Amino acid sequence: MHGFHGEYEATVDAKGRFLLPGGLKRQLPEAENRYVLSRGLEKCLTLYPLKKWEAITAQIGELNDFDPKVRQFRRLFLGGATEIELDAAGRMLLPGSLREYAGLSKDIVLVAVIDRFEIWDSKMHQQVFENVSPEAFSDLAHEVMGGKDQKNG
Repeated sequence: MHGFHGEYEATVDAKGRFLLPGGLKRQLPEAENRYVLSRGLEKCLTLYPLKKWEAITAQIGELNDFDPKVRQFRRLFLGGATEIELDAAGRMLLPGSLREYAGLSKDIVLVAVIDRFEIWDSKMHQQVFENVSPEAFSDLAHEVMGGKDQKNG
């Protein structure tokens, strides 16, 4: 897999469900209909294909239980994580506690992040880009991608 790509708008209905956009759905493995939804590291939710989630939790399981930062990280990262499935109509249910955490309203944006998707409130997602100038974006790109360990650049 080369990774997911794109940004997709969707609308959350009164029951907390949204229809998975067709462009996003075409990128998912055909037989894959189980996912894990968790709190994002920013004020968003993260949607993981189940196999990716299992790899992450295996890695987390190897961390030192006696380290207080590990325990805190586990609580924050794993708490609220919910396995979800697409229903027959191709919709996903966003649990109320997770919608509240991410401040999701009716309009949302699903953003591909290589091997998972972030789910943002559309206004909050727009603010992410409004708060970064082209120069700051260029500096960030150089800092992240332009290091001496990178072969391309």
